[in-house]
Amino acid sequence: MEKFNKLTGVAAPMPIRNIDTDMIIPKQFLKTIKREGLGKNLFDEMRFLDDGSENPDFVLNKPAYRNASIIVAGENFGCGSSREHAPWALKDFGIQVIISTSFADIFYNNSFKNGMLPIKVDAETLAKLMEDAERGANATLTVDLEAQTIEGPDGGTVHFEIDSFRKHCLLEGLDDIGLTQQKTSKIEAYEEKQKTAQPWLSA
Repeated sequence: MEKFNKLTGVAAPMPIRNIDTDMIIPKQFLKTIKREGLGKNLFDEMRFLDDGSENPDFVLNKPAYRNASIIVAGENFGCGSSREHAPWALKDFGIQVIISTSFADIFYNNSFKNGMLPIKVDAETLAKLMEDAERGANATLTVDLEAQTIEGPDGGTVHFEIDSFRKHCLLEGLDDIGLTQQKTSKIEAYEEKQKTAQPWLSA
């Protein structure tokens, strides 16, 4: 998993409550078990019209937000089913940070495990960041994970809280596999001990 430290990017405003995982990546695109390629179908039913053409009114189709790497969203982002394809699709599209007042627990956990940073802020802070995000080409935020701050286009800075273990994993680029690999020497020592104590298990 790539390390996450600091990101400066365009923030797209999505002031919609209860954006669920089926809105993020509809069920017909869940046939793959690969993490790549899902970005083209992110928010498919909102991004595209019935004839397959882009919906010009959807925020990520607007010129100022096509390269957005941050989403500022309404409360309860990522609710619905537990599909891990939702953070896969967001990450594949280029979204690295999502800011909201609340997230569905499973989506929140899956985001960290896939190298994304979901940030919880209070309603007042979200309103200010949403206002910043609505500036179009000037909707640039800087997210500093080490300092736990978000800096707006006018230089104003807000602080956010994050679990220290999750912060460590993102800063070091450690997913579940990476965490396990850090214990390789202990695992190998245990396996050698077991071979001696119970040799029939390795026969």
